[in-house]
Amino acid sequence: MKPNDRRCISCRKVDQKEYFWRIVRVYPSRTVQLDEGMGRSAYLCPSSDCLKAAQRKDRLGRSLKATVPDTIYQGLWQRLSHDTAAQSMSTDRSPQARS
Repeated sequence: MKPNDRRCISCRKVDQKEYFWRIVRVYPSRTVQLDEGMGRSAYLCPSSDCLKAAQRKDRLGRSLKATVPDTIYQGLWQRLSHDTAAQSMSTDRSPQARS
């Protein structure tokens, strides 16, 4: 793996870290949060399949060695629906969609 590459905890895909969502167990408070903070991190593809598997099999909890609150999963599902809606709007406005 290259220095800035990360691996999804669900599908094991390797890509640059900008592609993934970052979930962090902050040191020393052991709280889990999205995107920011220093501590143990886990990376997840922005896809419903990876998010479902991570939630169903507690992959985030095992990877972070902490209990992941439901609010984290709710935030990820909202982010996924927002990204999907934004992507469909940009597709609707593309020149190819008009012809």
